[in-house]
Amino acid sequence: MVSSAQGEHGSFHSNGSISNSNGTEERLDEFRSLLGKPNGDLLKIVSIGAGAWGSVFAALLQDAYGQFRDKVQIRIWRRPGRSVDRSTAEHLFEVINSREDVLRRLIRRCAYLKYVEGRLGDRTLYADEILRDGFCLNMIETPLCPLKVVTNLQEAVWDADIVINGLPSTETREVFEEISLYWKERITVPIIISLAKGVEAALDPIPRIITPTQMIQFATGVPVENILYLGGPNIASEIYNKEYANARICGAQKWRKSLAKFLRQPHFIVWDNSDLVTHEVMGGLKNVYAIGAGMVASLTNESATSKSVYFSHCTSEMIFITHLLAEEPEKLAGPLLADTYVTLLKGRNAWYGQMLAKGDLSPDMGDSIKGKGMIQGVSAVGAFYALLSQPSLSVLHPDQNEPVVPVELCPILKTLYKILIKREVSVQAILQALRDETMNDPRERIEIAQSHAFYRPSLLSKS
Repeated sequence: MVSSAQGEHGSFHSNGSISNSNGTEERLDEFRSLLGKPNGDLLKIVSIGAGAWGSVFAALLQDAYGQFRDKVQIRIWRRPGRSVDRSTAEHLFEVINSREDVLRRLIRRCAYLKYVEGRLGDRTLYADEILRDGFCLNMIETPLCPLKVVTNLQEAVWDADIVINGLPSTETREVFEEISLYWKERITVPIIISLAKGVEAALDPIPRIITPTQMIQFATGVPVENILYLGGPNIASEIYNKEYANARICGAQKWRKSLAKFLRQPHFIVWDNSDLVTHEVMGGLKNVYAIGAGMVASLTNESATSKSVYFSHCTSEMIFITHLLAEEPEKLAGPLLADTYVTLLKGRNAWYGQMLAKGDLSPDMGDSIKGKGMIQGVSAVGAFYALLSQPSLSVLHPDQNEPVVPVELCPILKTLYKILIKREVSVQAILQALRDETMNDPRERIEIAQSHAFYRPSLLSKS
């Protein structure tokens, strides 16, 4: 890569607002102009990964801009060969027949018969095949618009102008290392928007967190100014069903404001922010505690009191950790709590915790779950535990008046690590941790964080 697409950005509202509801084509033309796209040269957008959020994001763009076929091409890549099992095919058939609009669409496209055959067990359906008809394997009950699906990664990315990372964080590095092979001869630099909310921990030469955007930058060499993160307190299926939602696109000044405007829809407001890595890390942190929330909810039969006790302790641990990671942690309080709240209410990580507590799942079954996809909170538990166990990060214990590693002041995180990673205690241990009479008041944990010079910029590679 030797140059980057250039454009005069002008002044946009930070939330990407537009003057009227009919400005979709104007927004598309404006963004094409920023990229220097001449007439007849398509703006090529591809989403890599077909999980719930990646598929919905591609579908939102297709719904908004897909009608302008001479100006934009929107596609989604997923691996080929993933078969749909019989029970899922049966459920999918029920969903199709419960929605008259979907049923009529499939009949018009001469695609209905294969779902009948799949329901009867006379045919094997495949994930990429049903995605073309608008069905995400991880979100069967929410039909999307038909999508252009590519199963060849090189074909998908080699000339894409905008690449959406819809992969789990655990797969991001490997896939983008492969993508980098196809970009060796590129002249223009793509824009990459990552939706992933997981993290990894690197311990040498110094302890630090590695986020998906950093994995992408290391793997591809794309300048960090062209890599952004988009996240917010939202549930993919509800966004596609046009529940009002908001999100932040975080990254360098060069692209974030124009992208906020381009991505905005009447029911999906996109703000922009310069703090890329910190918002990314917070997106991973809330997944950790969402799993525990699901456990507590199930084990106590949805006891409001028990859930509030858990919420008090987990939020104090998150505040404690953000003081290590952020120079101005108070600015993250609103976004972090909002994202945590929606994940506790309906996110897959909270659901996973509930299923563990009910015995329907076990940690031995892994963190890739049929019908849900990757449970990213599991790997995040391991990453944050490993990071906060480093002696170089030691803090003063409030009672013992001696240095301890930060994880010793995070009993919920420690317990989740024992349950999910070490697998040495049962799910019931989460309640035992909450009821431990020696546990410090959550307020004290917050006071420790606020009264000490905790911030360690090296943890986010900012030193």
